[in-house]
Formats: sequence, C-alpha cells, structure tokens
Amino acid sequence: MPRQPRLDIPGLPQHVIQRGNNRQPCFLRDQDYRCYLQLLREACEQQQCLIHAYVLMTNHVHLLVTPSATGSLSLCMQSLGRRYVTYFNSTYHRTGTLWEGRYKASLVDSQTYLLTCYRYIELNPVRAAMVVAPEDYLWTSFRANALGAHDPLIHPHEEYLRLGTDPEQRQAAYQALFREAISDDQLNDIREHLQQQRALGTNRFQAAIEAELGRVARVRPPGRPRKVF
Repeated sequence: MPRQPRLDIPGLPQHVIQRGNNRQPCFLRDQDYRCYLQLLREACEQQQCLIHAYVLMTNHVHLLVTPSATGSLSLCMQSLGRRYVTYFNSTYHRTGTLWEGRYKASLVDSQTYLLTCYRYIELNPVRAAMVVAPEDYLWTSFRANALGAHDPLIHPHEEYLRLGTDPEQRQAAYQALFREAISDDQLNDIREHLQQQRALGTNRFQAAIEAELGRVARVRPPGRPRKVF
C-alpha cells in the first residue's frame, strides 16, 4: 500500500522529528551540530521555511517550522538530509544511511498548542537528564527565544510575538512559561499526534484540516504502546 502524504498546509506550523537509524548517534562532536544547523539554515532559506524552535539531541532532531508552500518542508528536509549524510559519511569514513526512514511531522494548532510545542522541544535535554535547565544545553533555540541570544535560524511565530510588546517583555513571558511543567496529558498528546502524523489541536482545528484536505486529521484509537520521543 502506498504511503499517504503528510498533512501539509502552507502557513501552518509543523512539529518535525527525525531520528538516527536504529537510534544511533547522528552527532558525534560540536562540528557536526554546527554543520547541521548551517545546512538547515540554507535549506530553509532556499525553500522558504521558517524555524521557530529546535533541539539537536544526540540521535534525533526536533524542529518547529512553518512552510511557505505545499511540499516546501519536504523539499527542505530532503535537501538537508542528503547534504548532512554526505558530510557525516565523509567525515567519519562510513557509508550507508544515517536517518531512520522519513521524518515525521504533525500539524500544530497555533492558538492552543504552539507554545506548548516550543516548550516540549526545548525541554528535551532536561527530560533526558542531560542538563538541569534548558539554557544549559548548547544545541537548542531556548537561549534565542528566552534570553534574546542571536540565532540566525530563529523566526518568531506570531503567537510568540503576542507574548509582549517588545523583546524584553516577550522573553520574560516566555521564561515564565517554563516555570510550569507540561502535563502528562499534553506530553502524551504531542507524542501521539507526532507518531501518527496527525493534526494537534482542538476538534474544530482538526475538522477544518479534514475539510480542507479530505483526509483524517485525528489520532486513531490506541492499539499499540506509544513510542516515546
């Protein structure tokens, strides 16, 4: 059976995850992270995709990104994937695949879940017990969004800009969001919708996606155990 195309609507943010093959590391030293971020920036500029948040973990990547056109995110990820694999294989004298199949992506309802996805992504190193606080992890967008550090990759989403009237107010309000834990229900919702590549949001949001694309946008009833990211 052919694979269904992903839910893809221009102007709507998507939560993206891509894993290393067999959960093997896809970053081995600082140079690798820097190379990936540079290639990501170039691919996003070419395909007009806007990155709002990201984290590069040892064996997987999370991105929060808004594509400008149907298919532009797919082209961005394809270009990035090919170029980074070429770099990685050449650097470490290896051959073969690096990524675990295709990336997964979930549409995100901006008004209800977008800022939660920001937090989910940037708190990954904390949940993995790699650092105590999100600002302690180098390969993430947290310092740009919360502390105003310069990051040429980051393009604030409208929902982020609504946090305040100037950068200082927005950063303070954003930091305040991290003082409240993401609930288990929210964590499960994000993971389930990402695993099934569905639309994360209200029933109204999902119904609108289904009406526009003519496809199911809601998660299927639970059957197999959830895959934890």
